[in-house]
Amino acid sequence: MKYFNIGEKPITEKDARMLSPLKLAYHGDAVLDFYVRDYMVKHDLGTVNKLHKKATSIVNATAQARFIIEIEPHLSEDEAHIFKRGRNAKSGIQPKNSNMVDYRIATGFESLLGYLYLSGQYSRLDEILKMLFLRFFEEEI
Repeated sequence: MKYFNIGEKPITEKDARMLSPLKLAYHGDAVLDFYVRDYMVKHDLGTVNKLHKKATSIVNATAQARFIIEIEPHLSEDEAHIFKRGRNAKSGIQPKNSNMVDYRIATGFESLLGYLYLSGQYSRLDEILKMLFLRFFEEEI
């Protein structure tokens, strides 16, 4: 995947670590949503209706929680720390379509994605997204 640095240059890893885990998750949610949709469109995986159904089957708390639990052993110490900070952050939000445990684990995953993107660690982000795509698009690849 090719990444574009629109606007500001990536922030330092130190500055990214200083951001609130919920801000990292906010950004990571957008990163995940964009790259899942980007992948599906570029690989012509069906009609818009089919694309939407597939995207929502991936970009939801339950699916994200299952995925990050699978790859957690492959995270570096720093990545695991960011994930745990996000997972343990108290958002005060009651999830609509999942349980609180999955929601918090997914928040940790999104925090990790936001951290990797904002700190310019695009090759590592690419590795994690590739694992995600292999997991969810196995039959299409």
